[in-house]
Order: sequence, then structure tokens, then C-alpha cells
Amino acid sequence: MAEIISIQAQDFSLADEVALLEENNPSDGAVVTFTGRVRNKNEGLQVSGLYLEHYPGMTEKSLDKIITIAKERWSIGRVRVIHRIGQLAIGEKIVFVGVTSMHRKDAFAAAEFIMDYLKVQAPFWKKELTENGEKWLDAKTSDSNKAQQWES
Repeated sequence: MAEIISIQAQDFSLADEVALLEENNPSDGAVVTFTGRVRNKNEGLQVSGLYLEHYPGMTEKSLDKIITIAKERWSIGRVRVIHRIGQLAIGEKIVFVGVTSMHRKDAFAAAEFIMDYLKVQAPFWKKELTENGEKWLDAKTSDSNKAQQWES
């Protein structure tokens, strides 16, 4: 396993994903993971759920390109990215990014880079179910600014 990308409706097990990153991997001393979950508030509104869509084929290519760039910048081993689609409830897991490397610095940087670029370059669309009805979310300026910081 060098890298695995999954776009899926079903939930995933954090323990299983970490085990996959660690299995038969004696050279990497660092395993860094990030898990994003559906929260109950956004932009001052109460949220009751989230619906995610994506562009099949293009999404995987975008994620593969992001991982390729991360591997060029940092000395990393395995990479695992999962992004869920469909209807999600409060507290459910949306996204998982896991990165291994010999040392923690590269693993932390690569995981953060992958997540930052995923937010602005991968073709996902989110619709929140709020107290005021359904609302498609626009890309946040803060996410774009964070991704641009990697370019300097």
C-alpha cells in the first residue's frame, strides 16, 4: 500500500485505517491522521445534517494529484484518503487523511497540506441542512488562503 483513495457513502473505522497504515511498515516511525466530522453549527446557524456530492473520476484524479505533490515535497511513505458522500448526520465522519513517514515533521506537514488542498481543489459539493432550510456551501476564503500559503 503506497496510497489508497476512497470516495464512499459508508462509514469507516479509524482503528482499521491506522492499522492499514502501520501494517508491515517497519520503516515509518510516524503516523499522522486527521478526521473531519459533521458539526452542529456553522456560520451562526444550527445544522442538523450534511449532504455531499462529488464528480466521479475527476475527484479521484484531483486527490491523486494532491498526494503526488505531497510526495514530491516531503519524505512520506503511505497515504490514505477517505472522503464520504451522501447524507451524513451530526457527529459522523466526513474525511480521513492518514500519512506515514520516517519522522513526524514530514508526516504532519504532508497531512496538513493534503487536507488543505482537498478543501479547495477536489470537486466536492456540500449542502447543509440548517434551521433555515437547505443551503449549498461556497468555498471559504480562509480555506483558499490556507492552501495558497503552501505555495510560498
